[in-house]
Amino acid sequence: MATYKQPCAQCGELVEKDSRVCPKCGSRAPFGFRCPNCMKPVERGGEACPGCGRKLMVPCFYCGNPTFAGADKCDFCGRSVMIRCENKRCGEPQFFDVTKCMACGKIIKKAKKQINNMRKGAV
Repeated sequence: MATYKQPCAQCGELVEKDSRVCPKCGSRAPFGFRCPNCMKPVERGGEACPGCGRKLMVPCFYCGNPTFAGADKCDFCGRSVMIRCENKRCGEPQFFDVTKCMACGKIIKKAKKQINNMRKGAV
């Protein structure tokens, strides 16, 4: 059976259309950006999510500069703004200011602790 590939929005690599991660650049948004709260498609540079109204520009917890909420890394300092789901069976990366995992639904209670450890270089 033939499979159809689409170019990754971040690097241009052809990726299987059902992929969640680009195998070349590692982007978790290979076909466009999604809101970290409701997973609706969002555009970089937009003010708010059209689905839930969440602000799409938030301050990076490393450098304090505004960064896009749909990206994996800060637009200014380039550091990761993702934390891991606390569910041992899941462990999916999540944007740092979400309250529950978008993959398994578990409430993320220790986000501040993960962020502090990342700042210290422990994670």
